[in-house]
Amino acid sequence: MMMRILIVLTYYNPYTSGLTIYAARQAQALAAMGHDVTVLTSQFDPNLPEYEDDQGVQIVRLPVAFRLSKGVIMPKILSTAWKLIGQSDIINLHLPQGDAALVAIFTKIRSKPLVSTYHCDIKMPGGVINTLAGWGAALSNHISVSLSDAVVQNTRDFAEHSNFLERYLKKLTVIQPPIVVDPVSEKEITQFVRKFEIEPSRKIIGMVARLASEKGVEYLVDAVPEVLEGFDTAQVIFVGNYQNVIGEQAYKEKILPMIERLGDRWKFLGIISEAEKAAFYSLCDVLVLPSINSTESFGMVQVEGMTCGTPVVATDLPGVRQPVLSSGMGKIVPVKNPHALAEGIIAVLKSSNRLDDQKVNALKDHYSPKTVATEYEALYKKLMRSNG
Repeated sequence: MMMRILIVLTYYNPYTSGLTIYAARQAQALAAMGHDVTVLTSQFDPNLPEYEDDQGVQIVRLPVAFRLSKGVIMPKILSTAWKLIGQSDIINLHLPQGDAALVAIFTKIRSKPLVSTYHCDIKMPGGVINTLAGWGAALSNHISVSLSDAVVQNTRDFAEHSNFLERYLKKLTVIQPPIVVDPVSEKEITQFVRKFEIEPSRKIIGMVARLASEKGVEYLVDAVPEVLEGFDTAQVIFVGNYQNVIGEQAYKEKILPMIERLGDRWKFLGIISEAEKAAFYSLCDVLVLPSINSTESFGMVQVEGMTCGTPVVATDLPGVRQPVLSSGMGKIVPVKNPHALAEGIIAVLKSSNRLDDQKVNALKDHYSPKTVATEYEALYKKLMRSNG
């Protein structure tokens, strides 16, 4: 049975975050299964087209009138959301999202089933505007989840420890995030090494993230000197947006001078292609996820690294700790503890163990977008039958 699925979220491709990567993989996999998938999102960059077909997914981008912290105000969402909800069989919100309550209310008025995929809790930076924006987003999320027929999260571990989700556990459906890393050849790895002037003889400590406060970059910075005592040629290579992260200018100004003091022990690559990312994971001796709060609920990059055989050091956060705990490949360390982080990195570097092919293949199957889309499809169909 073909379904008309409407997915709604604030940011979508080409904006890059764990949430947008998740939504894009989910949408594309559902479209590949023969469903009619539309994504309603913001035209966060005015140069982006308002309408676009991306791998079978119809993207509708709404112009942004102005921004409120990391949120956006889109006047056309009223008429457009009402129209698209009417044309859809089921609506899937990705939270947190400022416009979610409006979409949820419209969905209920039009008697359509509603699924909320809850990615993480909200932690706003200081300041009156940010505080108000945080309150507004939290209220919107509560309204949305209250009206939802089901709530999806990556792990029960995170849901049970979330101050937000703990009251909605009866609606919870656990679906793992869609994660895929394309195979990479030795030739591509060699090309990557040359392009970015990587020194494979060094111990490479990888981090893949936006340069954002919740990612805990400063704790990795502080851990590096201790790591260098045991591995004096070690180098951190940071992949991801570190220059123009929305809402993180103050954090950038704080963290960059700290990083500059490390000299060539820290290297920024910026945003790279998916193929290049696969080569990067294959070169890393350890991948580090030093996130500090519940705005990180899983950390898809650690599974991406694992599917390339790379062990992980991650902080002991609900949800975030699950990939290492379930695979046994890496170390879990306390949050905001540079010494413990350094000890975890050193332990992994000393072990030099990588995942065997059997574990890698099991991870790839479990987290494949097709597997995830199949689980969403089953949930959607169940709700549509219940909705009558």
